[in-house]
Amino acid sequence: MTLERILASSVLLVIAWLPLPVGSNRSWAIGLFVAAMGIILLLWGWLLLKDSSSRRWKTLKAGAVMVALLTSIQIWVAIQLVFGITTNPGATIEHLALGIAYLSLFILLLGLFRTRRRLTVLLSVLVITGVMQAFFGAFLVLADFEWAQALQGRSRVVSGTFINRNHAAGYLAMMLSCGIGLLLALRDERAFRWHHVAGLLIGPKAWIRLSLIIMVIALVMTQSRMGNVAFFSSLLAIGMLFTALTPTNRLRNVLILASILAIDTLIISQWFGLEALQTRLADARFQNEVVEGNVVRRENIIRDNVLIYAIPQFKERPLLGYGAGTFETSFQRFPGSDVTRRWDHAHNDYLQIAIEFGLVGMVFFSVFTMLALWNGVKAIAMSKSRYRSGVGMGATMGVVALLIHSIADFNLQIPANAALFVTLCAVTVLAHTHRRNKKFTPQSIPKF
Repeated sequence: MTLERILASSVLLVIAWLPLPVGSNRSWAIGLFVAAMGIILLLWGWLLLKDSSSRRWKTLKAGAVMVALLTSIQIWVAIQLVFGITTNPGATIEHLALGIAYLSLFILLLGLFRTRRRLTVLLSVLVITGVMQAFFGAFLVLADFEWAQALQGRSRVVSGTFINRNHAAGYLAMMLSCGIGLLLALRDERAFRWHHVAGLLIGPKAWIRLSLIIMVIALVMTQSRMGNVAFFSSLLAIGMLFTALTPTNRLRNVLILASILAIDTLIISQWFGLEALQTRLADARFQNEVVEGNVVRRENIIRDNVLIYAIPQFKERPLLGYGAGTFETSFQRFPGSDVTRRWDHAHNDYLQIAIEFGLVGMVFFSVFTMLALWNGVKAIAMSKSRYRSGVGMGATMGVVALLIHSIADFNLQIPANAALFVTLCAVTVLAHTHRRNKKFTPQSIPKF
């Protein structure tokens, strides 16, 4: 095995590891992530010095502006730290290290997964990681074993290895998008015939369809309102865009997307908590935490009120912000008397980014995300290539899903979810710039 393959495998291992220690939302887990990315990037840089052939740079050149934007964000965080803008230097140092790790991950994905075979392996590993997360979370809820109930506690909703079910939902929504993209990318050239429908269930790509079913079950069982809304909204929006831009075999594409909506939600979800999810969708408040019949913590504060209290904080320092990672310490003097608990996040990624990074940092984030969406749409529009349009659709859908979810949660503050978001942004670039292997065929996909 060559060094480059070892490095690519190491990146896949890191991506698969990130959700396991509660979404890597612990200082020691962040330290491991930062160290791993640093070592892999240094080794890859050494490899480039030995062999800097043009084929290694094509995808990097295509994503150069996005790399520059991510780099600019880290430079801005360093400026906040050096010039005393931040109100919490310790937290800002940690976020600077974490930001450099995200930047390293983005660069490594562009540099190492530049061929179709490796891109397929990347998407396959993402889908399998998502299935494992979904299966583990659902098993803890449904299993009738004492040890499983001890791990899950009294909660009857899926959260997997995450503390918060909303973060599990955000993670699963992005993984589902990867699976849908992979399924569409590997569709065959045959004209649609109704007798081919059976092949959708027992064909060589059946493992992908089964994976999607398992992840949809777990997503619904999280009972995350915004997580489910984000997934299905992005599926409808990007799905319609995909069918509009890919006229070839349009009926087949529509049926694939419609089957995900119809079969998974109307039949399976009815058995796994759709009614409970509907009840939560009708109630926009946090719920009280009840232990043995006693309310131990009241959460009847409407989420919008928390955002209202955070808006004056943004207005106080709109341009420069309070410093990356400082929301928890800087917000506490703004809430009214009805907020009785300590808030470490704004439950709105856009507002929290604006508060911490200011409008200066917000511009970099916004342009980076818009370029990711533009690259994804560009790939979808390549209708002559089923693979490129399919991968572009999946990656774009995942990006849109998290952007929608970010309106009412803080997935981008969880390293596992933020790293997955960065991965999908890299995939939007790879979707239309990767090099096709001469011997690659849909039948050569990994059979797990």
